[in-house]
Amino acid sequence: MKLLYVSGSLGLGHVTRDLAIAGALRRRRPDIDIWWLAGDPARSMLQQAGERLHPQAGAYRSDTLAAESVAREGQLNVPAYAFKAGREWLGNVRVVRRALREGSFDALVGDETYEITVAQEFHLFTVPVPFVMLYDFVGLDAMTGRLAERLGVYFWNLVWSADRPMYAKGNSHGVFIGEPEDIPATRFGPLLPDRRQHARSCYEFAGYILPFDPAAFRDRAGVRADLGYGPEPLVVCSVGGTSIGRGLLELCGQAYPLLQQKLPGLHLVLVCGPRIAPGSLHVPAGIDVRGFVPDLYKHLAACDLAVVQGGGTTTLELTALQRPFFYFPLEGHCEQQVTVAGRLARNRAGIKMALPATTPAGLAGAITRHLGAPVSYSPVPADGAGRVADIILKQTAAHRGLPAIFTSSVPSRAQPAMRFRISAGPRATIRSPGARRTS
Repeated sequence: MKLLYVSGSLGLGHVTRDLAIAGALRRRRPDIDIWWLAGDPARSMLQQAGERLHPQAGAYRSDTLAAESVAREGQLNVPAYAFKAGREWLGNVRVVRRALREGSFDALVGDETYEITVAQEFHLFTVPVPFVMLYDFVGLDAMTGRLAERLGVYFWNLVWSADRPMYAKGNSHGVFIGEPEDIPATRFGPLLPDRRQHARSCYEFAGYILPFDPAAFRDRAGVRADLGYGPEPLVVCSVGGTSIGRGLLELCGQAYPLLQQKLPGLHLVLVCGPRIAPGSLHVPAGIDVRGFVPDLYKHLAACDLAVVQGGGTTTLELTALQRPFFYFPLEGHCEQQVTVAGRLARNRAGIKMALPATTPAGLAGAITRHLGAPVSYSPVPADGAGRVADIILKQTAAHRGLPAIFTSSVPSRAQPAMRFRISAGPRATIRSPGARRTS
């Protein structure tokens, strides 16, 4: 079984869950052959994980760049980002079409690859194999009263609400990563359908996805020792896979001298991620500033408190790990302000804060009060990776006319895998076991 997997959207949260889904697919079908398309920083993370990039991967444009270009200090207007990213979508559709044409794939999986759904809705592209599309929010919300934003939201919601015929044909299948309650029971807009009802009729709900088993991190002392931390108070501040969170990192840095007075020996870790150079931050000496940290969830499991943006993946991990945390949803970012914040409120997890309203003294006081405080969040169903894998295999088997038994593990004689290293130029270097280097 040969699968083309497109890890879309911005940052690193989506590719983290995509890798978990890929692992679940391989446990069920060891013979599965997965090829990836993604833009940076997800593409770099896939390379570091040893995944196989398609030769077209270098041409796939990243939504992260589009988001960063329209973002302001701690703010991201999602409709403006969508319009900006939309300019690159047609090129990405061409990349996907070429990859499908060249590769003889059995199925296509897209994680928030809206370019593919929009192209299909407007009859610009027809996916010739089963297509599984992953969502984690449904519909946009206007976060201000500005007419331009409200018109932009209505336009995108009108397009979104028109995807029902695409899924009714049977070749495409929508999957929502989460629960129905994550979707507001409100209309896409005037004369448009209810969002939650639309999702129930068009998508399948898979629950949440974690790249780890929370039970493996109950021994916090052991986790801290493995990571090299001592018994000192530990606070971790992380802003994900974009450069938009620089202001939050620097706010934590400004709070550090005040925290030292109240928490002697405090170990403050600022995780910049792949898009912020650690040396570019304006923070006091004595802070542990890091770039991209693999398996960040281990450090979150070890901490006494975390300060993060309002991203769905990081806040879900902290909820599952039962760690106290503050989260700062990006101003104007409707997904973080509505969907993610709503889920956290239902789970009684985390404390929501606003970057414009938080001073260094206010943050220092809040950290001091909540450091190491016991929490009891509602449990979250986090076995979604296996459910998504089963859906992908089921759709693929049905398309190929195979009986249901072929959705489970099938012994096979695996062929040596070829590794592709994508360079900046148009030629891809191909390496395979026992072969000379070719271009």
